[in-house]
This record gives sequence, C-alpha cells and structure tokens, in this order.
Amino acid sequence: MSDRAGRDVAYRGFRFPADLRLGTATGLRGTDRGLVLDGGADRVTHRHPDGQVGRYAVGSWTSPPVPAGFAVREVVPSWTADTPGDGWLRIELRAWHDGAPATGWYVLAEWAADDHAVRRTSIPGQRDAVATVDTDTLVLSTAATGWQVRVTLLRPDDATSGPVLRTVGAVATGPVPRPDDGRPAPGGTDSSGAAWGTVLDVPRYSQRVHAGAHPQWAGGGDSWCSPTCTSMVLAYWGAEPAPERYAWVRPPGPRPVVVHAARHCFDHAYAGAGNWPFNTAYAGVHGMDAFVTRLRSLAEAEVFVAAGIPLIVSASFRAGEVPGLHYDTAGHLMVLVGFTADGDPVLNDPYAPDDEGVRRTVDRDAFARAWQAGSGGVAYVVRPPGVPLPAPPTQANW
Repeated sequence: MSDRAGRDVAYRGFRFPADLRLGTATGLRGTDRGLVLDGGADRVTHRHPDGQVGRYAVGSWTSPPVPAGFAVREVVPSWTADTPGDGWLRIELRAWHDGAPATGWYVLAEWAADDHAVRRTSIPGQRDAVATVDTDTLVLSTAATGWQVRVTLLRPDDATSGPVLRTVGAVATGPVPRPDDGRPAPGGTDSSGAAWGTVLDVPRYSQRVHAGAHPQWAGGGDSWCSPTCTSMVLAYWGAEPAPERYAWVRPPGPRPVVVHAARHCFDHAYAGAGNWPFNTAYAGVHGMDAFVTRLRSLAEAEVFVAAGIPLIVSASFRAGEVPGLHYDTAGHLMVLVGFTADGDPVLNDPYAPDDEGVRRTVDRDAFARAWQAGSGGVAYVVRPPGVPLPAPPTQANW
C-alpha cells in the first residue's frame, strides 16, 4: 500500500477573539462570541453581483501575512460565522512573496448563512496575469510563498444586529510534485494502522432520493453530494438543524434536512451546492468547528478516524478505476467513516439509489489516487469545538 506524503500542504487558522490582535481590525471589536462591528464602523453603499444595492455599516479584519514555507500554487479559505439581521461577509485573499504582496486582492465569496437578503455567491470572472479565482480556490501563476486573508463584515444600516466572525483560515498547497523530482517528502503522518478496523457510526443518507426536486438549488440527485455529506456528519455529531428550521420544505420529501443544507450551501454563481467552504461554513452555523484542508495521504486521514472524527473528502474517477464505485465523476464528495481491518477505506457514498446502499468499501490505493488526483486531497474537517484535533504533522495541515 502506497501512502507516500508528497505534496507541500499547510493550513493556518485564526480564532476570535483570541487572535484579534494578530491582524489589523478596522471598525470591529472582540466579544466572547467572536468579532462584531463596533460603533465606529464606516458606512458604504454596495452593489451585489445580482444587482442588489444596499447601504451597510462595514468593518474588516486583515490577517498578518502567513508564510507557507514553500512555493504556493493554490489557496482555499474557510470560515465560521453567524449573519443575523441580514448581515453578510466578504472573503478576500491575496498572495505574498519576499515580504511583499505578490497580487492584488481577490474576492472569494460574498457569504451569508441565509439567502433572504443576500445571494450567497462566489465571484466569477477574476482572472489576470498572476492569478485566477476558480470558484472557491485562488490559483496562482506567479511566484508566491505565502498568503493573506481579509474578512469584511457588513450590516444593513438600519439593522440592530449584525455578523459575528468566529474563525477564518486557509490551506495553501504547492505544485504537484513529479514522481522523479528527487525532492524529499514534506513532514506527513505515517500510517500506524491505528484506525484499521474502526468504522464510525455515521448515518447513511442518499442524495439520489432527491432526484429532480427543488430545481432552484440545482435539483438534487446528481448534484447534492456535498450538502448530503455535510448533513450526515452533522447528524453524527447530533447537530442537525431542528425540524422547525426546515418546516418550509414543501413537499417535505424523503429527508427535508438535506434540502435545508442544499439551499444554505448553494452558490448562486457556481449554480451548485458543492462550494467547499460554503459547506464548512454551513456546519459552523450549526455550532461546529469546521474548515477545509488538504491531506497528503490516507495515513493522515487515519488519525482523524482514530480520534472519532469522520472526514468529507472529494475525489474524481471513471467507472472501474476505483473498485466498488461504478460510475464516472469529475468531482464527488463522500464521507470517510473508517477502515477495514486490512486498511481499506469505508465510505458513506451518497451517490446510491437509497440509504441502504450508501455504505461502501473501496480499494485503498485506487481510492487514494482518485482523491489525490481529483482534488489534491481535499477534506472538510467538521467537529464540535470541544472535540480535540489529532496532533498535526511537522508541516501542519490542520
């Protein structure tokens, strides 16, 4: 079994109010809930991508430059927040190199927990000579060895409550190494087999039972893998939204809580519910500590399972490439719930005709290739704040 840790990956997160002074805050103050707008917040008029115009109280927090320790190719942000009172957030990234900004700022998201006032969206069309925004990922084409994030909180001028920012962070990854480049592997986690024979009791939800439903949120069926997985993991932790939160789903269908997740993870520009940080932010709204990272290998995933933490992972493959997964996908989310006694991954794969068919066991090496080649090892880490993370590797990617 091959678990070589090959790609440079580093995650850095900030938690509020503890990390407030590590960056620069304008118009914000720290509370025990997180960062909120203060009485000195500026006022701005803003036009959203869909044409809506509003006047808002606005404040921002800008992180310090975060050195990755390697040449950075991609950066994916994630955050947790609440947005009562029709408030929302803007998330921006820029790259750094040699002690100075290497790019301008790019908007990765205009995000709100709900959608009745602001259409949650990524921002398409951001491409220049040094970088491209690919939905939820900043892809760099210039020399960069670090990144910086800026979060802007906006509250309607006449609202009495506004956004609360609890966490923000990003995962940076280097270029995919060539097999023959001779470069030593970055510090990863060796497979100890600690999770072999462990399967976590994650509920099994099929996305395909929603086929054709709710076309305004991409119609269920083939397209709801990510919110279905997020719903499974929330249910595992006992953190699903209460029934009154999804009482609006009509007809209720087989599992209205998944419809709730699809609506509240939906990216209106991308026209789907698979935006990675929108899913972890949705988990954050339900009390979870959640972020997007990349793992170098299934050996790293094992330490999460051994700690009782299931992972949502993204893979792509053709039918037959991963024995046990008999369909084609350009990108599909599944829950890694455990490992057999021989180390093969056990998945909750929502692309099943019914809940009974969701649990699948797959070949370790074939799945690792599909995961790493398909998304670079993307994983959503979702857990209650009181559940500790496993110890990170030397090159920390969580």
